[in-house]
Amino acid sequence: MIPTKGYAAQTKETPLAPWNFNRREVGPYDVQFDIDFCGVCHSDLHQIRDEWGGSIFPMVPGHEIVGRVVAVGNQVKKFRKGDLAATGCLVDSCRTCENCKRGLEQYCLVGGSQTYNGYEQDRKTPTYGGYSKTIVVHEDFVLRVPASLDLAATAPLLCAGITTYSPLRHWKVGKGHKLAVLGLGGLGHMGVKFGVAFGAEVTVLSTSPSKEADAKKLGAHKFVVTKDPAQFKAARGSFDFILDTVSAEHDYNQYLKLLKTDGVHICVGAPPTPSAVSAFALMGGRKSIAGSGIGGLPETQEMLDFCAAHNIVSDIEMIDIKNINSAYERMLKGDVRYRFVIDMATL
Repeated sequence: MIPTKGYAAQTKETPLAPWNFNRREVGPYDVQFDIDFCGVCHSDLHQIRDEWGGSIFPMVPGHEIVGRVVAVGNQVKKFRKGDLAATGCLVDSCRTCENCKRGLEQYCLVGGSQTYNGYEQDRKTPTYGGYSKTIVVHEDFVLRVPASLDLAATAPLLCAGITTYSPLRHWKVGKGHKLAVLGLGGLGHMGVKFGVAFGAEVTVLSTSPSKEADAKKLGAHKFVVTKDPAQFKAARGSFDFILDTVSAEHDYNQYLKLLKTDGVHICVGAPPTPSAVSAFALMGGRKSIAGSGIGGLPETQEMLDFCAAHNIVSDIEMIDIKNINSAYERMLKGDVRYRFVIDMATL
C-alpha cells in the first residue's frame, strides 16, 4: 500500500480535517500521479453532508484533479513519469456495456466507479478523491493535460468544464443558435465560455443584476435579470437552448416560456428536490426538457484539447486546504468567482 494524507469528513456532521490513509500499489495498468491542484465542486459539499443520501465515510472529496505522474505500471502505454495528468469524476467503469463501448462511461449500465464516495469495480474497496497528496488510477481513466494550459485553472475543467461542454456538443449548439445560460456560477461561467467559443449568441439569465459586468467580460452578448418582469417577458420565445446550471429550487415551467418552438431546456444543475413540470409547458411549442451528466473519457480529452486550442480555462480563486471549510460556506453564499481550487502544496 502507498501511505498518503488528505482531508476527510468522518461523518456528515463533522468538518473536513486531516486524515492519513492508503492508496493501492501501482498495478500493471495503473498510473500514480502526485496532485498539484484540486477543484472544489458544489457536489463535494452535498456529499460530505449526505444531502443526496448514501454517503460513505470517511470521505475524501475532490474530482477535479491535476498533477504530475510519479509512477506507472509495466503495461502502461499512454503515460510516463513526469507527464501532466488529470482525473475527473470517474476512476473506472465496467468497460463492457453498450455505453462504455461507445465512450459514454459516465452512463455505465453496470455502474461506474466514482472518484470518491464510491467503490472500485470490486464493489468493496472505497474510493477516495483529490483532496490528497497522490492518487492511483487505471491509465484508461487518466487524461492528458496539454502543457499550454494553466494547471491550476485546468482543474475545474474536469467537472464544471465537461459538464457544460458535453451537452453543448451533444445538441450541436453553435453558429446561428441563441443560447441562454441560466445561472452564472462555477458551471455557468464555463457554459458561457464554451457557448461563445462554439459560435452561439449567448445570453446569461440571472437573478443578480450585479453579475452583468462579469457576464460581459466572460463573453456573453446579452444579460437578462430574471427578477425583472419586463425583462423576463421581453425574453419569451427567444432561445433555441437553455443551459440550466442552477442547483437551487426553481420553476422550470417559467423558463420553458423563454424557448422557441422545438427549443430544449438542458438541466446540468441538480436541485435537491423534484420539480413539477406541466405537460402544457412542453406541448405549447413542442419543447423538450433534458438532462446531461459530465462526459465520457474520449469527450473529456477532446474538451481539454479544445481548451488548449482556444485558450479556455476556468476563472479560479486559489485557497490553502486549511481554509476548505470556510470556502464551503462562501460557496453557499455564491462568494467565489467562479471556482475554488486547492493548492495541494499547502497540505
